[in-house]
Amino acid sequence: MNTPTNTQINAKLNAYAAHPDGSGPFPGLVVIMEAYGITGHIQGVCRRLAKAGFVAAAPDIFHGEVISYTDMDKVMAKIPTIRDDQVLNEIGQTLDWLQQQKQVDRNRLGIIGFCMGGRFAFYANCRFPDQLKAAVGFYGGGISPEGGKDRFGRTPPIGEAHKMQTPIFLGYGADDTGIPPSEHARVAEALSAAKKRYTLSVYPGAGHAFLCEERANYAPKAAELAWQEAIGFLQANLGQK
Repeated sequence: MNTPTNTQINAKLNAYAAHPDGSGPFPGLVVIMEAYGITGHIQGVCRRLAKAGFVAAAPDIFHGEVISYTDMDKVMAKIPTIRDDQVLNEIGQTLDWLQQQKQVDRNRLGIIGFCMGGRFAFYANCRFPDQLKAAVGFYGGGISPEGGKDRFGRTPPIGEAHKMQTPIFLGYGADDTGIPPSEHARVAEALSAAKKRYTLSVYPGAGHAFLCEERANYAPKAAELAWQEAIGFLQANLGQK
């Protein structure tokens, strides 16, 4: 299956990008997908953000592969093959691409991610402190798991939280059993100890992936509130005019 991308970041990386009407300059956002590829949902996220006044680009870190939301076995087998440094490198390439766009204010860049992408949004906020001005991560598991590694054997990004220089918004579903309150607490404790600015918001009546209208867990009321809060956070921290 061919990934529905519409933009070339460079010779080796494609993306789906959406642009606001007008010449700008607008803030730019890197959008990091769930562990399913550039789905219709992720394309819709980019368009939603463009309507809110952001140039949004979702790099295709699966390089053409899209996994069905119903094929959990395939996605669980895929995640351990994804290398953190490779994804972070491609996030950096997407930030470089945004900075080169005439429609984008290179000094107002942010990142937003979902599920797997929520974890990478946190990681990127540690690795690109000089480029990012805001970060949003929704239901990112494995940011601060119990023990030294997460269930896939990956090193959690919480250990690099001291590198952050920009505010982060973290959103979780109250009914998400995969990311329990104890993990919320570990994240909050680490960020507070590192004296970082953060918002951690929990949404009642919502499970994992509650923002994805293509999945059974979609929770419209919680999603509406979460989008309002996340976009308001991005607008405030990216100085959108």
